Amino acid sequence: MTLRIYNTLTRQKEPFVPVEPGKVKMYTCGPTVYKPAHIGHMVGPVIFDTVRRYFEYLGYEVIWVLNITDVDDKLIARAREENTTVRELAERNTADYLECLRALGVEGIRYMPRATDHIPDMIRLIEGLLAKGHAYVANGDVYFDVTSDPDYGKLCHRDPEQMAAGARIEVSEKKRHPGDFALWKSAKAGEPAWDSPWGPGRPGWHIECSAMSMRYLGETLDIHGGGIDLQFPHHENELAQSESFTGKPFVRYWMHNGLLKFGQTKMAGSLGNVVNVRDLLQRYPGQTLRFFLLSTHYRSPIEFSEERLDALHKSLSAFYRFFDRYQRITGESFYGLQAPRRRREVHISNGPFAQDVLRLRQRFLDALDDDFNTQGAMGVLFELLTALNRYADEHRLEDPDHRQPTSTAVFRQATLVLRELTLVLGLFMTPPAVPAITSDKIVSELVQLLLDIRNECRKQKQYALADLIRSRLKDLGIVVEDRPGGSTWRLES
Repeated sequence: MTLRIYNTLTRQKEPFVPVEPGKVKMYTCGPTVYKPAHIGHMVGPVIFDTVRRYFEYLGYEVIWVLNITDVDDKLIARAREENTTVRELAERNTADYLECLRALGVEGIRYMPRATDHIPDMIRLIEGLLAKGHAYVANGDVYFDVTSDPDYGKLCHRDPEQMAAGARIEVSEKKRHPGDFALWKSAKAGEPAWDSPWGPGRPGWHIECSAMSMRYLGETLDIHGGGIDLQFPHHENELAQSESFTGKPFVRYWMHNGLLKFGQTKMAGSLGNVVNVRDLLQRYPGQTLRFFLLSTHYRSPIEFSEERLDALHKSLSAFYRFFDRYQRITGESFYGLQAPRRRREVHISNGPFAQDVLRLRQRFLDALDDDFNTQGAMGVLFELLTALNRYADEHRLEDPDHRQPTSTAVFRQATLVLRELTLVLGLFMTPPAVPAITSDKIVSELVQLLLDIRNECRKQKQYALADLIRSRLKDLGIVVEDRPGGSTWRLES
């Protein structure tokens, strides 16, 4: 199947054809850093990091740009509330945002430009729009004239009058049309300001992304991503001003992700219903949060609840138990498997099991080829996990007396497929952090001593005492598992 992407501009799935063969130029809107990162801020980065990984798996070079808005009305207001500067507030929250990205495995952002570093680029763009008659100056402010663009509204499929009536647009007596939007705002007392041909001031929000995306990716991008709430006015205005400036298509594929919701309400700082990523990371590994954000198709809303996070966290333990099982059987670490990083044909020894594994692999790839359906792809991972465990059971691979080299080799090849597919989603990149109890050598040895005593009890047919040891360990959160090669223990998920 050829990769197909749902394009918001055309309202349909389209085969992916890049502007430049072999290269993907992708821009996503980053946060306005006036508050610490909440889990809603992670939706777009995790999704587009996965998109980036899949493109690279297909053999493309990906240039991914994610911006930081570090000057804005919200930043100015928040800095006043906290009695600090806009710069200090932005730096602090940007650092928090970057730490959260790392915790959730978001990698590969080529450029992360900050708006305040690109004021000259914005001024040049505004000057070009003025020269072409798409903008006008009004007492130190500069506005884009939406009536000058006959295509304005094509991303939302509405005309300017409908959008002006149905959206919250900044009101100003300086505007010629209610839908006109600010490209440059004249300075106000106590606010950050930069010199410009129209007097001191600062850029409007929309012009920032046009200037930064074109600076790093050129005049036509392959993909522009962001939350569905940015479709209007932000992306509509970006599209209008960019194409009016260049006379060329701005973006080939507009991708909009669904929002994180509490019930029927989106999670947003302005609504006061946010859950900060730092707080969640105190209770859940970053891997669990990434798994959660990818478990829904990216265009659908994500329902947030800690009950769902708990359930997903427990479901992940099935994978970790399998990774331990793989190491017991093969003596190798799952995390050390050198899986293919590029899509290619895979061959496993003949047999029904091998054919099942290859069919599951194809279903996984078909899901991602169908508009990056991570929800479907993750469902396939669970099916593959079940198949691998069933094969290990049927061939008694954990029993050294029955383990056959041929069966073990097939098991290793099939597990390599699991490793390949999880890497595509950015899952299980490294071993999970070791819980504190297992890092304490004395506690670990005491648990093993109890297991040795329990095994001796079983040999002496003192089953009541053996069961008591197992039960008391379970009360402490330690699960004992009896296997052909001996008993093992793990912390309960």
